[in-house]
Amino acid sequence: MLLTGAEIVVECLKEQGVDTVFGYPGGTILNVYDALYQHSNEINHILTSHEQGAAHAADGYARATGKVGVCLATSGPGATNLVTGIATAYMDSVPVVAITCNVVLPSLGKDSFQEVDIAGITMPITKHNYIVKDISILADTLRKAFTIAASGRPGPVLVDITKDVTSNSCEFEPQKPEAVERPSRYAQEELQAALALLRKSKKPFIYVGGGAVISEAYKEVREFANKMDSPVCDTLMGKGVYDGHDDCYTGMIGMHGTKASNFGVSECDLLIALGARFSDRVVGNPKKFAENAKVLHIDIDAAEINKNIKTDVSLVGDLKEVLGEINGQLEQQNHKEWMQHVSQLKQQFPLSYDEPLLSCPYIMEEIDRVTKGDAVITTDVGQHQMWAAQFYKYSKPRTLLTSGGLGTMGYGLGACIGAKMGRPDKICINIAGDGCFRMNMNELATASRYNIPIIQVVINNHVLGMVRQWQTLFYGKRYSQTVLDDGVDFCKVAEGLGCEAIRVTKKEEVAPAIEKAIAMKKPVLLDCIIPEDDKVFPMVPAGAPISEAFDAEDLARANQ
Repeated sequence: MLLTGAEIVVECLKEQGVDTVFGYPGGTILNVYDALYQHSNEINHILTSHEQGAAHAADGYARATGKVGVCLATSGPGATNLVTGIATAYMDSVPVVAITCNVVLPSLGKDSFQEVDIAGITMPITKHNYIVKDISILADTLRKAFTIAASGRPGPVLVDITKDVTSNSCEFEPQKPEAVERPSRYAQEELQAALALLRKSKKPFIYVGGGAVISEAYKEVREFANKMDSPVCDTLMGKGVYDGHDDCYTGMIGMHGTKASNFGVSECDLLIALGARFSDRVVGNPKKFAENAKVLHIDIDAAEINKNIKTDVSLVGDLKEVLGEINGQLEQQNHKEWMQHVSQLKQQFPLSYDEPLLSCPYIMEEIDRVTKGDAVITTDVGQHQMWAAQFYKYSKPRTLLTSGGLGTMGYGLGACIGAKMGRPDKICINIAGDGCFRMNMNELATASRYNIPIIQVVINNHVLGMVRQWQTLFYGKRYSQTVLDDGVDFCKVAEGLGCEAIRVTKKEEVAPAIEKAIAMKKPVLLDCIIPEDDKVFPMVPAGAPISEAFDAEDLARANQ
């Protein structure tokens, strides 16, 4: 059938099973928006308040559902406003297709109005990107974009289309989407070497990363942990793969990980990394990371093997498939003494906080209790992010959506909107510090416009909390540009943007506020006022071994 390029874009979206897109129109992409108007009963378009919000919403939708998220923007500043969101998705391996439109082909390269080389700009932060100048390749290019975004190690793909391509016409033939492939490339000899390491180990420790979420390998991970009779820690991105309530679970590893995880990994004789990349926030000093252990690394991306930490055995492949093979061949292991030792570490070094005062850890525990641990939590970046990771017990994958690699302030609200659109059955709650919330709080208007019933919790300490914590500990309490006590009233802001608002100043107000917000079934902001000098503990100084994790008690002793 003969279709315009704009109609081909819409048909390809439908072909890929896309039901929701996020974006903002403009001059060069008008033809695509006109085509979307004709198919509004098939594809739901969410008009965000800013293109960055659209990118984060597409990212949150993808993380919450496992499907490819889609965002749209016009040329020039519309396209560049997607960049932070694209980079966020790239760092955390999130499948997103960003579709932008550019000036007409004869105007390319002439500094035309709102012309920018968005493909060149995003080349380092995408798996692949395309400039479509010929309508005859448009459909195949869009299909490739979805395949690349979802296959192997997922990530964002950008497709930039000149405006004349969206208005030109050509024949279009529908096709079925290609199957998503995550091929394994390990040899049987490597598998047997891995099994030999597993059987020989007396003190194993399992370290779960975001790849286990992407691979949908949570059943295999739990079976493997039981067979290995091993303690399990996770990264920020791996939350929910292993049940946070399980006795074998020791909590997060790394800079703000638990002492049980950090000390246990430092003592183990075999570290088993499942879909993790040994980031600097996990490893600390790489020369002293798990220095007593052999390392078995399983990952889909061969580039991650031996990149940060030298491995003894590695298996490149889809984690779900690889663990299926291992579980089928591995006998039940028994590490009773080691498990008892790690259990003692958990008892000796529990997470704690200042009980009498209203605090973010208490708020997270109450959210966990009220929602029965069945909410989708999105976060921004900083102290609140770490508290959300520490004190909410994640028992299912795809329930913590957060910017781990790029650390994007302002990520959470857009991501929460995307998550709620993808998982309307779930309570979706964004946790943000007051500094982060300022970045993209205009997206409350998006939630209000469509009556998307999300809950925005602002952990309001009137400072840039994490930066202040570093200034307190390492910069002589010189609080350069981190005080935000400027009279901004977030409740009035939320109400002005069409949302409900509740201010929380006491512990006894937390649970009723959460319950009321859930019952309202509309966008609600909770402005929670906490002390300015609350700190996230444990903590490992940048570049130090994770075995040197310290908490408030350690700090007090050191300062005596």
